[in-house]
Amino acid sequence: MNKKKILVTYPLPEEGLQCLENDFEVTIHREGSMSRESLLPIIADYDGILAAGIRIDAGLIRAADRLRIISVYGAGFDGIDIQAATKKGIVVANIPDAVTDATAEVAMGLMLSVMRRISECDRALRNGDASRWGMMKNMGHVLYGKELGIIGMGRIGRAVAKRASAFDMRISYYNRKRLDPVIEMELGAVYKRLDHLLKSSDVITIHTPLTKETHHLIGQRELSLMKPTAYLINTSRGPVVEEKALVAKLQQGKLAGAGLDVYEREPVISPELLKMDHVVLTPHIGTDTTETRIHMAWECARNIQNFFNGRPPFHVVNSEIYQSE
Repeated sequence: MNKKKILVTYPLPEEGLQCLENDFEVTIHREGSMSRESLLPIIADYDGILAAGIRIDAGLIRAADRLRIISVYGAGFDGIDIQAATKKGIVVANIPDAVTDATAEVAMGLMLSVMRRISECDRALRNGDASRWGMMKNMGHVLYGKELGIIGMGRIGRAVAKRASAFDMRISYYNRKRLDPVIEMELGAVYKRLDHLLKSSDVITIHTPLTKETHHLIGQRELSLMKPTAYLINTSRGPVVEEKALVAKLQQGKLAGAGLDVYEREPVISPELLKMDHVVLTPHIGTDTTETRIHMAWECARNIQNFFNGRPPFHVVNSEIYQSE
């Protein structure tokens, strides 16, 4: 019996792919991110794709004659045309659990770095700025007692809430669907409508997926509602924030600062942001830890393994495929 053919579109950690290599004929693209042009002529040969660092649009899906599952290397699935995949009966699975803790840590790290001016002071000292020494010269703000407004209270939002509680921050949140009161009590979190949250919070941190509804969820109007002393943290998806409007507010002094791991035209960053000391920038490192990357590869591989063994993947994005069977 011929083995199913699986394509891994990025050179991921081998430790996480071993279960695939035992049961399937696996091809790993080992030259960095795979281009659409490289994938298009060969996609018809594969039964499953572990999709990392590539967008799979409707045109690619139409050419995928044998494809039955796309296992997305991450929580976000905005790079996959879900409608086209569903129409063709292709299961799309993602791995939201594997990315939770690492992304929550980066959100807290950005918060600490921008509010306590850690990155700014590090740059100054490396550039030989001796004037940085002395009391009252590097004044930042404590996290203690500040209101943290969390937009998107899913797995990552809740993980951030737990960590922020250790800093004695006051937790409020906005979510499309309000949490169960028991969960609110466990997290010590208060539900607020979005406008109210923006007006009252000292720090806003975003943890919502990118959809048509959340594109530019935080635009000029929303940014204008925030306190001029407030900070914005984004580790979700760049287009959730209207970057041009954010730049304007920061330039005008109408926001205290921002910590960004994602960007609207990634990997392009607005040049104005690169010049701002009150902005901390990281190159989409939310899940960039050795442990997390290995675990992500393992979960993606297991999604494929489960599917072809007749079991549902851990997390299915287009679950209506199973419901219609």
